[in-house]
Amino acid sequence: MFMRLALAATASMALTSFAHAAEISISCGAVGQELSLCKSGAEAWAKKTGNTVKIVSTPNDTNERLALYQQQLSASSSEIDVFQIDVIWPGILGQHFVNLSPYTKGAEKEHFPAIIVNNTVNGELVAMPWFTDAGVLYYRKDLLDKYGLKPPATWQEMTDEATKIQDGERKAGNDKFWGVVFQGRAYEGLTCDALEWIDSFGGGTIIDAEGNITVNNPKAAAALTLAAGWIGKIAPEGVLNYGEEEARGVFQSGNAAFMRNWPYAWSLGNGADSPVKDKIGVVALPKGGEGGKNTGTLGGWQLAVSKYSKNTDLAADLVVYLTSKDEQKRRAIEGSYNPTITALYDDPDVLKAVPFFGDLKATFMNAVARPSRVTGANYNEVSTNFWNAVSNVLSGKEKAEDALTTLDSNLAGIKGSGW
Repeated sequence: MFMRLALAATASMALTSFAHAAEISISCGAVGQELSLCKSGAEAWAKKTGNTVKIVSTPNDTNERLALYQQQLSASSSEIDVFQIDVIWPGILGQHFVNLSPYTKGAEKEHFPAIIVNNTVNGELVAMPWFTDAGVLYYRKDLLDKYGLKPPATWQEMTDEATKIQDGERKAGNDKFWGVVFQGRAYEGLTCDALEWIDSFGGGTIIDAEGNITVNNPKAAAALTLAAGWIGKIAPEGVLNYGEEEARGVFQSGNAAFMRNWPYAWSLGNGADSPVKDKIGVVALPKGGEGGKNTGTLGGWQLAVSKYSKNTDLAADLVVYLTSKDEQKRRAIEGSYNPTITALYDDPDVLKAVPFFGDLKATFMNAVARPSRVTGANYNEVSTNFWNAVSNVLSGKEKAEDALTTLDSNLAGIKGSGW
């Protein structure tokens, strides 16, 4: 009798579990191994909880992805439950996301405090950190050794070393070889690269924490002028159309000495099929010169739950799982995605897989933020004006001083409408 009752109870529980099973949709990027790691993590959660997941692929271009999100959220669509959002978007999209604090059980205390502050809008934790980023400089260890060089301390040193290596490799028969590749297309990636150049020269952060426009200054002009001098000389003309993956493609194929990119490129560059496997070094991005500093733009992505989800509790549970210590450790080891949990930067397994995480811990913790918090909903317009001005300088359409003067005026117009 007891056995029959137990079996009946078990069957009842199974039916109840099945009845409550749901499909949770999550948007994932596809740069590097993002999509595959997102899928495997979400599927592990689904297996654990008895639910199913639907992976929604979104554009790699951050501008296109933001436009898609704004369209979905403005329509109060329930199509996506969990959104992967850029570190600069909480102020733009936060009103559409649920407060995750009731679901986290205090887990946010393990994460970098600055990112938690970034993800808190009007007192509500609208997103949990998934992985962080800062721009870094990749270099070919074998080629620096070949030419008797050391990793560059300044951008001018990088320029000189890139020129020397490029000349040597082309004389040796590789006419496709370039000194440096980076993200030069007119999009958010160029904002990240150019902010690094300018900040490293001591030229500020475009707009300061008090909302003052600071970008129109001689140090900023010097930084952009130097970068413009790379185009067609040590960087291909095509770099003006490069995003992250285009730059990685050139570097990983063995056709560049230096590359500015995010940490994700490390694991791919050291993959079994990579021509540059075991030939890559990574250091902090160079200083602008005397009085300058090493700087990397703060990047990274967060997970947020839509207020329009029909399964808020399950969606929040998926977010907590994917941003957990165990899952962040897995992603760090398999895909070199930077954890946002401080303790993982001292984890021996993580450091074995990605040694520079330990060397550059300070770079990741002190990365320079884009002015998204101070400009709020106006950030996208601010960034668009900035990257267009930089693009004009890189392409030779304008001198840096003229482009920054125009930019200053345009930003003043945006500020006039309030930020």
